[in-house]
Amino acid sequence: MRPPQALPPIIALSALLACGGGSTSQPAAAPHIASFTPAQATLSSGQSTTLTAVFTGGAGSVDHGVGSITSGAPVTVTPATTTTYTLTVTGSSTATATTTVTLGGTAPSYASLSGADLGPGASLNGALPFPADNPWNTDISAAPVDPASGTLIASIGLSAGLHPDFGSGTYLGAYIGIPYIVVAGTQPLVPVAFQLYGDESDPGPYPIPADAPIEGAMADGSSFGGDRHVLVIDKDHNRLFELDNGFPQPGGSWQADCGALFHLDSDTVRPGAQPGWTSADAAGLPIFPGLVRYDEAASPAGIRHALRFTVQSTRKAYVPPANHWASSNTSPTVPPMGMRVRLKASYPIPAGFTPQTQAILQALKTYGMLVADNGSNWYLSGAPDPRWDNDSLVGELGQVKGSNFEVVQMVGTVTP
Repeated sequence: MRPPQALPPIIALSALLACGGGSTSQPAAAPHIASFTPAQATLSSGQSTTLTAVFTGGAGSVDHGVGSITSGAPVTVTPATTTTYTLTVTGSSTATATTTVTLGGTAPSYASLSGADLGPGASLNGALPFPADNPWNTDISAAPVDPASGTLIASIGLSAGLHPDFGSGTYLGAYIGIPYIVVAGTQPLVPVAFQLYGDESDPGPYPIPADAPIEGAMADGSSFGGDRHVLVIDKDHNRLFELDNGFPQPGGSWQADCGALFHLDSDTVRPGAQPGWTSADAAGLPIFPGLVRYDEAASPAGIRHALRFTVQSTRKAYVPPANHWASSNTSPTVPPMGMRVRLKASYPIPAGFTPQTQAILQALKTYGMLVADNGSNWYLSGAPDPRWDNDSLVGELGQVKGSNFEVVQMVGTVTP
């Protein structure tokens, strides 16, 4: 029988450390790049965009004269030609990533909708309501975070996901989303009889066709309720007409609880309104500019404006560009109407998402979305379109949680 082997001697850990034979320190983690993306991948000449990188394990820098970059902090670039930027993160080793900004895209047409198509759900062909410096069109990706951001986001729901309040086809028999129609300047004007909020409505007549689409309409033509919003764009005069609870009447006239006229070619968006007036929207905002539309989400230029969403609990207050409140709750822990949130720069938009979802999420990083009405938490508004993929929209947007958002610093909050 072979004799048992002797066990190795036990050596004190202190002796190993003294002799350099062991260490409790861990090697430095290698650099890791989670994402490196432009806010807008296609620009026209002279336009700027921001680049945002999310990385760990080292110091970041970008070529083409950009220089150092901090994880999650956007940097502005104005390329003179199509440019591929390289991010280098240097630590215990080196990691690199690239992103390309393409020059030669169609320049956005601000404050003029004359090039829009006609009809229900018509394409604006790249046109944007209001001037470039309007709050709806302002890049807020680098704006400060509101001090109360954490509390306000928590009141809406940290673990709840985004939900598209729009799509293709019908849900429970009703078309999904808020429809609109584009008309010519020759569209006949018809009277509108206002009910609940006549004293806060812009008087008619309005250029509303008798067959204008109404939010909540049933596919089988049966009666329906809900908000019954009616949105009409006069592309030749750059005017937007919106009704709340609209009903067509015999002879071509309309009845509604409220109506508002917005000037799409001016920063004086609603000249006839007084502070505190409502609109077809509870926040006193125009509805149409904040809708997600398929023609924008599917275009190379992407979505170049802020969006609108709803929350269950709001405050008796509003922050510009909103003009109205719809609550008796005075708690500072819930959002005022008009509060803008944005998707955090540190959130990496999944490359596997559809291009349309990616465009929506990029818009939420660059322009954010405004609290516009009381409703379900994190419900994002959009226009119906048969090209939407409902399963992708619901499944992908639902993965983006409330904890991925932050409140942009609020300035000028009005408390009645």
